[in-house]
Amino acid sequence: MQKRSILAVFLIVMTVFLSLAACSQQDAKETVATKGDKKVFTFSWSGDIGDLNPHTYFPNEFYSQAMVYESLVYYGEGGEIKPWLAKSWNVSEDGKEYIFHLRDDVMFSDGSTFNAAIVKKNFDTVLANREQHDWIELINQINITEVIDNYTFKLTLHNAYYPTLQELTYVRPLRFVAESAFPASGDTFKDGLTAPIGTGPWVLKEHKENEYAIFERNDHYWGEKPQVDEVVVKVITDGESRVLAFEKGELDMIFGNGVISQDSFKFLKESGKYETKISDPTATRTLLFNTNRETMSNKNIRLALQHAFNKDAIIDHIFYGIENKADTLFPQNLTYTDVAVDPYEYDVEKAKALLDEAGWKAVEGKEFREKDGQPLQLELLLISTDNIQKSIAEFAQGDLRKIGIDVKLTSQELNTFWTAAFDGNYDILFTATWAVPFDPHSYLASITTNSSGGGPDHYALSGLSFKKELDARIKQVLLTTNEEDRIQQYHKILTMLHEEAVYLPISYQSNIAVYKKNITGVNFLPQEVEIPTTKIDRIN
Repeated sequence: MQKRSILAVFLIVMTVFLSLAACSQQDAKETVATKGDKKVFTFSWSGDIGDLNPHTYFPNEFYSQAMVYESLVYYGEGGEIKPWLAKSWNVSEDGKEYIFHLRDDVMFSDGSTFNAAIVKKNFDTVLANREQHDWIELINQINITEVIDNYTFKLTLHNAYYPTLQELTYVRPLRFVAESAFPASGDTFKDGLTAPIGTGPWVLKEHKENEYAIFERNDHYWGEKPQVDEVVVKVITDGESRVLAFEKGELDMIFGNGVISQDSFKFLKESGKYETKISDPTATRTLLFNTNRETMSNKNIRLALQHAFNKDAIIDHIFYGIENKADTLFPQNLTYTDVAVDPYEYDVEKAKALLDEAGWKAVEGKEFREKDGQPLQLELLLISTDNIQKSIAEFAQGDLRKIGIDVKLTSQELNTFWTAAFDGNYDILFTATWAVPFDPHSYLASITTNSSGGGPDHYALSGLSFKKELDARIKQVLLTTNEEDRIQQYHKILTMLHEEAVYLPISYQSNIAVYKKNITGVNFLPQEVEIPTTKIDRIN
């Protein structure tokens, strides 16, 4: 009788336990997939979204700014400039005046009206901080902003500037916040926003810094409504942790470049459990040499590194052929980038000879070359959360050791990395060009300015004897109205950079996507920094 009672109690306890476990699993499933009747889509990013201000830079993320804020015009497939918040526009014969006819059915997420007055107010707060944004040459070229009427806005430029419409498509800084988002000072760069209020398809619902952000569908959105009700972005800094979270069902998608190792991507793809996609080549993955450092100021050292870097082995053993080898700073299929230059071939003996010529000699019994009693050591700066950078750095470290170069790897979190990059605290820096719509003109323009919104290239290249000439050529080409002259000038600029060996292009990088089979609408947008959150749907 006592045994029966014990057994009965045991069965009751187990029933309750299993019931609770089932409920817990169902709750967990609903957290990822649905919240009641809501469709929820979840992915991860390596850093926090920042304060979602389209008029500032780090630590803001491009993709999240693009979810909330919109531009006058949109960069479409093949570089087509499409109407967006402006339904049409006119350009004067001299190329200096742009009149934008705005949509009259657009509201901000707080219900306020989008019109020419708020467009002017957003432009003016950006222009009040020109020095922070002058990596965009359009900022320097804008002379007058005018409200013609409620839905007509006019820009007057100092000069005819051919990339005007293209630069208006950028995710930042020329996008629009509502009147209620402005601080009392009116200066959104210095004093931030009262709230992230835009016209885009998403509204920030909840945010816990460095943990997650939840976006909900904007009920006031004028365009095509998103397919899911909410997007949850989880901050996961480590690639392997991201893969584990995905396999456990905590994520619906992994998206981006460098977010997981190529080994992990290959494993997930070959498992057959998930859908995978690879974008067309976007930007160029490259190493930037700091010509302000004494060692790197020597052209023979830069040339030696070009010849000692085994790109083919990296393409085969790290990328498994997923990315193609790069020999030029920009992919040659972009406008103005088809330049005839001789690539730097892998040649270890030539690299050794160049090091000898630079005065760095092999010393018997010592692993690393020396000059004046000092070993040849170079510091390579990389982002700690970028799995691909880490793999390439370790591979290159081993290869360069064979010719007597000690490569010190310095791994930094994203914000610390960029601080060190702008300060020039490195010999070699992992970087990449910016892809369309920025390449090649905006990337090259950033070389001419030390703007914190641009890139570290200005400082890194300032040790070159012809830097002033280079800057002048770049500024000139941006204002050239004759197409043939523009082509010739771009070719001269790109040839100068190639011959000075200040960049070491590695591969033409691509975005990857790995997602669950019940997720649809995953694709790659023309701007590589954007994620197709409005098209994505889930089939529960």
